[in-house]
Amino acid sequence: QVQLVESGGGLAQPGGSLRLSCAASRMITSVFNTYTMGWFRQAPGNQRELVASITSDFRTEYSDSVKGRFTIHRDNSRKTARLQMISLMPEDTAVYYCNAQRGDGSHWGQGTQVTVSS
Repeated sequence: QVQLVESGGGLAQPGGSLRLSCAASRMITSVFNTYTMGWFRQAPGNQRELVASITSDFRTEYSDSVKGRFTIHRDNSRKTARLQMISLMPEDTAVYYCNAQRGDGSHWGQGTQVTVSS
């Protein structure tokens, strides 16, 4: 069973930065390369929403709310995906989930809490 493990969440002040990492295990590199990797978030009372995604050929997509502030990266050799977040705002507070998706299904991490507060 594929596992995605997130790390890097925590508390940040408004205007601060955090970097989230997602490591895939129980998956060989050539298989990881076929997945679109994404970061989603879910705030209390809200639906889970897509924050950013990066395809196997490194095409990226961002939600309007994070464009210019968040950057998604992937390292296929290490089977990792990262989300660099700057200029954080209180409304970025949520549980952030890593996702690996392709035509035959998707996998989710357990989530990591990001809290932006002074």
